[in-house]
Amino acid sequence: MKILKAMSQVTGHRNIKEFSNTIGLTSTETIAQVNGLVKMGFVKKKGSGYAITEKGKQALKAIEPVAIGKEFKFYIRLDQPTNLCAATVKDFYEVIKKVDTTSINFHFSRGDFENWIRTAVNDANFADELLKIKKTGLKDEELREAILKAIRQHYSIDTLM
Repeated sequence: MKILKAMSQVTGHRNIKEFSNTIGLTSTETIAQVNGLVKMGFVKKKGSGYAITEKGKQALKAIEPVAIGKEFKFYIRLDQPTNLCAATVKDFYEVIKKVDTTSINFHFSRGDFENWIRTAVNDANFADELLKIKKTGLKDEELREAILKAIRQHYSIDTLM
């Protein structure tokens, strides 16, 4: 992720030595890491350099914090907060793994998850994926697993994190 994040912040051409210095790796380590990212589909060769693919952009979106005040706060019901919150999709994934299923059922039935993904994370495609899951009528652990699987597939959470 460090390399992808650095690549997303680079404006203009950098030679491998300059880029390696930026991320704190040797040129050999950087080349090996970039080649690994190419094999996984996060980066592609473009001319004499490299570019981040859509898959890479989605992975970066998973670690990008939402605006302050837009964090997702988990509740059991309206008047009962869990004191768990998520500022990134990765945080959201980690909370979904451990939060009580009552909270997952509560938020999912209200459309809270897809609304947060659509507005705060700015990912309409994934919000639509959550709507598809909603139509299945899953609850409890089955719902948790379906959401986690969807996040892993859409954002490549387990591949890079």
